[in-house]
Amino acid sequence: MPWYRKLHWQIIIGLVLGLAFGVVAAVNGWNQFTADWVAPFGTIFLNLLKLVAVPLVLASLVAGVTSLSDLQKLSRIGGKTIALYLGTTAIAITVGLVYVNAMRPGEQIPEKLRNRLEATYQENVEKGQGLAETAQERGPLQPLVDVVPSNFFNSATDNSNMLQIVFVAIFVGIGLLLIPGKKAEPLIRIFESLNDLVIKLVEIVMLMAPLGVFALLADTITSITAESAGQILELLGALAYYCLAVVLGLATMVFVVYPALLKSFTNMSVGTFFRGIAPAQLVAFSTSSSGATLPVTMDCAEKNLGVSEEVSSFALPLGATINMDGTALYQGVAALFIGQVLNVGLSLGEQIELVTLVVLISIGTAAVPSAGIVMLVIVLENFGIPAAGIALIVGVDRPLDMLRTTNNITGDAMVASAVASSEDELHIPESPQTEGVNVEDGQPEDGQPASRDRAEQVG
Repeated sequence: MPWYRKLHWQIIIGLVLGLAFGVVAAVNGWNQFTADWVAPFGTIFLNLLKLVAVPLVLASLVAGVTSLSDLQKLSRIGGKTIALYLGTTAIAITVGLVYVNAMRPGEQIPEKLRNRLEATYQENVEKGQGLAETAQERGPLQPLVDVVPSNFFNSATDNSNMLQIVFVAIFVGIGLLLIPGKKAEPLIRIFESLNDLVIKLVEIVMLMAPLGVFALLADTITSITAESAGQILELLGALAYYCLAVVLGLATMVFVVYPALLKSFTNMSVGTFFRGIAPAQLVAFSTSSSGATLPVTMDCAEKNLGVSEEVSSFALPLGATINMDGTALYQGVAALFIGQVLNVGLSLGEQIELVTLVVLISIGTAAVPSAGIVMLVIVLENFGIPAAGIALIVGVDRPLDMLRTTNNITGDAMVASAVASSEDELHIPESPQTEGVNVEDGQPEDGQPASRDRAEQVG
């Protein structure tokens, strides 16, 4: 097959063309045309990914839990997964704090620009403050209460309630493990069949990925520039040092920390890992949503990295919900950056407290675009930093959101690989199928079903 017919190359081409078209559209004032005739294709692609997210999480987690065959194995894999997720999140926020303390980007912003940015984005700030005030009024155990839904069907109607879906799926899976195998088998087969169906739907949706990525990138560029192409250049020029601190932190996680952990816990080569996860990284970059990218991440982990389905179906949905390394790093850098701009310093003790707070907050951050902004307000208020300072970074948040989402799903895949290796369930393919779906016939290129039948493990 020619290289240009492979899906991951088509996604890259769509991304580059979308970026180029967005710049041309901004320069020529085609913002409205892009919004009317290009952006809808990106919205459709994103909606299709979101459409399969809830059934995928539900089916894959239930099937994954029941395939573990006993609660002891579930506890072991769950403990390893959560420990690694919390550990990498703590490392991420620490890396971010090191860069922002060393570079001190907040001292580079002139006062005149600060005032203009605050005025420009005041509406966004007020909206974020209102949501944060509502969150802060909750009791200390309210986040735990929020995990348990009173009505599953209400939870299933909103992708931001994914943590509740995770709880229900694990709860149902444990229940199926505790009843006799013959009684559990029919229902388990239903969830396995639903899981296979959703994965097949993902393969169909991914046929639209190049067009969807093109439209999303084009719309992002024209939305950021809004009034003129010079606006984004001015903002990026003024905030380049802040952006550089975030980007360097994310790059350190992706190219230093994750490869180091991968080599420590698995025998997979770094090249194999990045080739295998590349399609999911590209989708994450264009959608800015870990939740929307989840179907692609699972497909890449199983087919390209060799992570067993039972580990993948447990670790990755959980990671898309609670593992937000990139978001945590960004919140640390942003909090200190805004504090530097507004002359509100944080002591070493307060920064250590910040690490703990951000790790806990990142667990509850919704896997949707820009959810980190709302959580950042809570962080700022907790340390006495005026939340209005968020106006300084709102203008450049979207491109950074795309990068930190890519970081998030890369961390998810690394942890899933590490856990699978520790359970002797990492079967690294000799030649990773990075192209994923054959764009000619919509079938996986290895000719095999996207997921394996686990029914024989029941009972």
